[in-house]
Amino acid sequence: MSFKITSTPKSLELLQRERKYSAHNYTPMPIVFDIAQGIHVTDVDGNEFLDFGAAYSAVNTGHNHPKIVEAIKAQYDKCALPARAFTHSLFADFCETLCTTFGFERVLPMNGGGEAVEFAIKLCRSWGYVKKKIPPNEAKVMMVANNFHGRLIGVTSGSTNPSARKNYGPFVPGVGASYGDGKTLMFNDVAGLEECFKLEGDKIAGVIIETVQGEAGVYPPNAGYLDSVRELCTKYNVLWCADEIQMGSYRCGPKRWAYENTSSSKPDVLITAKSITGGLYPVSVVCSSSEIMDSIEPNTHGSTYSGSPIGCAATLAALKVYEDEKLGECVAALGPYMLEELHKLVDTTDLVEEVRGVGLIAGVDLNTDLLAKNNMTVWHACMFMRAMGIACKEVHSKTIRFCPPLVVTKAQIDEMLAAFRLCCEQLPKLKPEEIPGVQDFHFLAH
Repeated sequence: MSFKITSTPKSLELLQRERKYSAHNYTPMPIVFDIAQGIHVTDVDGNEFLDFGAAYSAVNTGHNHPKIVEAIKAQYDKCALPARAFTHSLFADFCETLCTTFGFERVLPMNGGGEAVEFAIKLCRSWGYVKKKIPPNEAKVMMVANNFHGRLIGVTSGSTNPSARKNYGPFVPGVGASYGDGKTLMFNDVAGLEECFKLEGDKIAGVIIETVQGEAGVYPPNAGYLDSVRELCTKYNVLWCADEIQMGSYRCGPKRWAYENTSSSKPDVLITAKSITGGLYPVSVVCSSSEIMDSIEPNTHGSTYSGSPIGCAATLAALKVYEDEKLGECVAALGPYMLEELHKLVDTTDLVEEVRGVGLIAGVDLNTDLLAKNNMTVWHACMFMRAMGIACKEVHSKTIRFCPPLVVTKAQIDEMLAAFRLCCEQLPKLKPEEIPGVQDFHFLAH
């Protein structure tokens, strides 16, 4: 058959050199970005791709949005970093705009998403001791199984993923999905959450939940689940912290936050990052009420780069782009179409077993037994899509995630769908070595 992309010698040389000198903490798809604009990516070999990864939802506004780039450049000409020992001319506007736009009273900025979740853990604990009067050093912060909140040690302590925890113990006590006598709190399990609160609610300060479980394979909340979380947290005096790091900024529908698109409830604490700047500068924020934020004391948490002038400029510009370009309306118009077309493949192909999604993100489970007959994994399906000019990546061992920037067009979605239909039809008939790049990049296969 005819593939669009067959030769990537410069990419191979760079990835081999990267593999030699970089720590092996990632196994990237072998697409070496050189130029990126909107949904379009050109690699170092001059090949063009449509990006259906969106940097884990960071580039919702599209790669290198010119208005955000312009705001960053202008701020670099003025002031880049006073650190938090001082302040700067944009910080008040940044804080006020985020609070009024997001509907909260206070905001604390950090840099990466994992840092924001780490602060949320500290915030819950401090509130638990100061406001809820939990005995010293006994506060718990619950998470749910199969979560992904980042890679830092406090966050990893709450993970149930063995590969995330291997060789990194001992872990932070009082953080995680375990409760009672060896029970595990599950996503979408209302009865389990109430049982957990009944057993240990007097010592539980908060519960941190992804509003859609992204890295688990794109699992949306069941109808009513987040409303039940809100109800139970109120009943047992527990802070509900909504992790919107990957699913916020209109990724899941016409409203800004996934919890707004899937429930009628509001969390006590909002955690977001990535797309808040359109992916052009690392900024994360934790938003909450004055009453909750007042439980922390000055000079007990922060970061040199948090709330920097560059980050503030990027955030304010990105917020304006989301509104001016009505990106939530784009998701409402195109998200159902993409999901509907992917769902059809469950009945029309042997390769697709299940499709889950909300808004403009989908998790597609493949028949790994069928792939194994030809010594393939989901990675080979992603390599097939790469050869067709579509950049996407697998999640764990059975799922491909399709997550384009929100500026995607119907024609671009159709191009991805056509490539994926061909993948479903042809992949079971091929040998691994017949897929371009598989032999060259075998050192990245997993």
